[in-house]
Amino acid sequence: MEFKLEQSFVEEYAKKPVNFGFNGLGEITYYRTYSRLKPDGTNEKWHETVERVVNGIYSIQKEHILKQDLGWNENKAQSSAQEMYERIFTFKFLPPGRGLWAAGTDIIKKGLAAALNNCGFTSTENIDKDFTSPFCFMMDMSMLGVGIGFDLKGEGKVKIVKPIPQDKEHTISTEIIEDTREGWVDSLKQLLDSYLGSRVEKLFDYSLIRKEGEPIKTFGGVSSGPKPLIELHKQIREILDARDGQFITKTDIADIMNLIGVCVVSGNVRRSAQIMFGPPTSDEYLDLKNYKVNPQRADYGWSSNNSVFCNESTPYEEPAKRTAINGEPGYFWLDNARKYGRMIDPPNWKDKRAKGGNPCLEQTLEDKELCCLVETFPHNHETLEDYLVTLKYAYLYAKSVTLLKTHWKETNRVLLRNRRIGLSQTGIAQFLEDHTLEEYRIWCDEGYKKVQYYDEIYSNWFCIPRSIKTTSIKPSGSISLLAGATPGMHYPERDFYIRRIRISNISPLLKACKKAGYKVEQDVKDKTVSCVEIPVGIKCRTVDQVSIWEQVNLAAFIQKHWADNQVSCTVTFKPEEAKEIEPILKYNSYNLKGISSLPKTELGVYEQMPYEAITREEYEKRIKGIKPLDISLSEESKPEAFCDGDKCIIS
Repeated sequence: MEFKLEQSFVEEYAKKPVNFGFNGLGEITYYRTYSRLKPDGTNEKWHETVERVVNGIYSIQKEHILKQDLGWNENKAQSSAQEMYERIFTFKFLPPGRGLWAAGTDIIKKGLAAALNNCGFTSTENIDKDFTSPFCFMMDMSMLGVGIGFDLKGEGKVKIVKPIPQDKEHTISTEIIEDTREGWVDSLKQLLDSYLGSRVEKLFDYSLIRKEGEPIKTFGGVSSGPKPLIELHKQIREILDARDGQFITKTDIADIMNLIGVCVVSGNVRRSAQIMFGPPTSDEYLDLKNYKVNPQRADYGWSSNNSVFCNESTPYEEPAKRTAINGEPGYFWLDNARKYGRMIDPPNWKDKRAKGGNPCLEQTLEDKELCCLVETFPHNHETLEDYLVTLKYAYLYAKSVTLLKTHWKETNRVLLRNRRIGLSQTGIAQFLEDHTLEEYRIWCDEGYKKVQYYDEIYSNWFCIPRSIKTTSIKPSGSISLLAGATPGMHYPERDFYIRRIRISNISPLLKACKKAGYKVEQDVKDKTVSCVEIPVGIKCRTVDQVSIWEQVNLAAFIQKHWADNQVSCTVTFKPEEAKEIEPILKYNSYNLKGISSLPKTELGVYEQMPYEAITREEYEKRIKGIKPLDISLSEESKPEAFCDGDKCIIS
């Protein structure tokens, strides 16, 4: 049932130049992150990655249409697929990072459709009915790279009972943990189950887990060995042993979830993401990242972004004081997310079942729901008419992913019913540099209408429900780098800066960077990698020139005219603007669904930072010495996270 683009069509693109962004930064990012090894041992080039992705998406469509006997037209499919190919190749839209990595591969053929989704959410509200499910969902999806949100509503619903120690009278066999993702998750389930009363303690045999440094074939990279899992089990036992005879607390839930995040990162998924939601009036919750109050959490509290559930009557004074210090908590108006699509439209309550959101907070989500996000680049279009055509193919990518089943039945129930997708825009700051706000409003409004038109046409063709919601603004990350775009709705820190990328000292990519004239330095902390310095110049206003109020107003504008899900907005505030946080929250509780903040810091305040501000003169001096990359690789790239914004990742 596989679909394949005509080879003569693809071969034409093999000869075309690729307009990667930011003076080689996009190209280096592509080869480091998304170029897979081919069967012949060489790396994909961009035209081959696009071919794999498009073939994978149209194969999903073809299998669905043929299975349901709906009538597949190969000629029409070929024409449509070629247009999608062109628009990805020229960076008019791009799949999410893990779409570039996983689409059209054995990862999907093996039934891991969840790996094409960016992020999800799980609620602990019903842990009295199924104690282990939220924690296992967190671990399972995190190991697939999916960023997951969670709440603390299970507080006080489960009584913890320390298991009976194994002895001659109470002896059970030691559980052997399989060297698989499923094996790790099952061990977590068994351990948690042992604390539900009258259970014998669970002991594990870790001997089958591959040794540290051995390759991981499916997702790339190397194994960390059993140490992270052993440590996770030990820490969970310590938490729950201390709660013997008592009900589980907010802190217990937060600790277990955060420790799972640490384990997953240590276990070689290099980037994952968590967001935690709690009440705005609980000092216990608000102090989870106050390491003077909770010094023991300093080792793992960093693994989630923490936000509070809000409504129009929320008292913001205490949370706002804390946000002014380090940017947390963020804020989520769940009632607005349930009640509205776009904030300009009448209430429709389509999302009345929603429980939370994803780590970057651009998607409203139900319990166990996942979402697929696709980025479009308005700035890479000369006309609105051309942009509307791009939206068709961005939509088709995301909607096709909803045709796949995951390995969680609870997830399938909500995915098949909601068919939620998120068509995003990125490079908005650049677009506004060349267009008026009124022009942007027209592009948003007309684009949204066109997406709804496509959703009706193609949902009918697939014979599936229309999508409950369709549009978002994601924060973006490495995907925007490929195209040379500013991330999401955010303004750049500087107009001229150095972007540092860390590459293994034995990587052929590092040799290519040196040969091309990029400045390369040995990493001061990790002697196995080097820092490649890429000079970047952007023509648009910088965050220095945009007040906190303007940033928030732009988010509200986009929430009104484009996003029926949410706008992921991290406003950067200067020290003197910290006092504005509380009034901003009060006034915008009627305009937004979510927002987070970050104190402004100077670029280059410590050695080898990812970003360092430079002058125009330094920028021009550096780019003069840079030649095109001459890349001939033979190494597996490292997959990026689904939730890949700079503000919502565990690095």
